[in-house]
Amino acid sequence: MSEGIQHIGKVLLITGAVIALIGGALMLSGRIPWLGRLPGDVLIERKNFTFYFPLATSILISILLTLLFWLWGRR
Repeated sequence: MSEGIQHIGKVLLITGAVIALIGGALMLSGRIPWLGRLPGDVLIERKNFTFYFPLATSILISILLTLLFWLWGRR
């Protein structure tokens, strides 16, 4: 029984740490001027309509997270 509780505790700590890291990254993202304005990000502005899709930014973040999790998994 106590092994199950310890496992839940570890999962909660890891989840909290991940949420804190994501929150910190979101707070710092405004300080990186080129993030969200990369070539390849789609911006369509019309008279009463604006569409923005950060395609290149999403790909860059995906590559960085993939490398991070790959390195973590090798440990």
